Amino acid sequence: MTWSTRELADIAGTTVNTVRHYHRAGLLAVPDRGSNGYKRYTVAHLVRLLQIRRLRDLGVPLDRIDVVGDAGGASSDALHAVDSDLGRSIERLQRARAEIRAILEGASLADVPAGFERLAGRLSTSERALILIYAQLHDQDAMADVRELLATEPEDARVEFDALPADADEATRARVAASYGESLTRHLRNYPWLRDPVAHLATTPGIAKETFADSVSALFNPAQLDVLTRAGVIAGTQTDAAGDAPRP
Repeated sequence: MTWSTRELADIAGTTVNTVRHYHRAGLLAVPDRGSNGYKRYTVAHLVRLLQIRRLRDLGVPLDRIDVVGDAGGASSDALHAVDSDLGRSIERLQRARAEIRAILEGASLADVPAGFERLAGRLSTSERALILIYAQLHDQDAMADVRELLATEPEDARVEFDALPADADEATRARVAASYGESLTRHLRNYPWLRDPVAHLATTPGIAKETFADSVSALFNPAQLDVLTRAGVIAGTQTDAAGDAPRP
């Protein structure tokens, strides 16, 4: 009994294109052709195809199927490697499900990095966008500190800053800058690396600095940018004057 390519694919529960792909990958031998020029597959081909499908269902990559299919230590090592890969995939999917549950429960938004789901509601649209960019530029240790400082930061200054109109008057800008400057001073003392973040960058310092500056300029209005500049001067002056101080 022999089968055509389509008949073999139907019996194995796959497609003709998949069978051909396994041929190209060298995993399934190409059968002899009949007098009519069509491939004629045998039971041996069917068994091999089913073996490949079984291993693929287990998550074995195509380039490891031949190793896993052989007997001996190499097969065991390959299976251990596949198992480790699957474990990492499971962890990633579990984290994704937890984040999705938080979003569905209304405790989070989808436009924040992993780990910031519970804080999303406290952040403005611009701040959430900036945190996404910040997470791309910095390592996990830095983002853990950012998450901590956002969780403990009083909301009063942020609320007024978020509502600041582009044409805010001088008195308003000065007041908001003073309040923001106090918060920034505390952050610089508690997290000294903020003044020199090179050790926590996930990219080159030049790219990080330029990307962050361009992002801030694009995400905040002129009055907010003015307040951020003033707050930075206030915080820098106060931090330099006080020196290194312990965390409260």
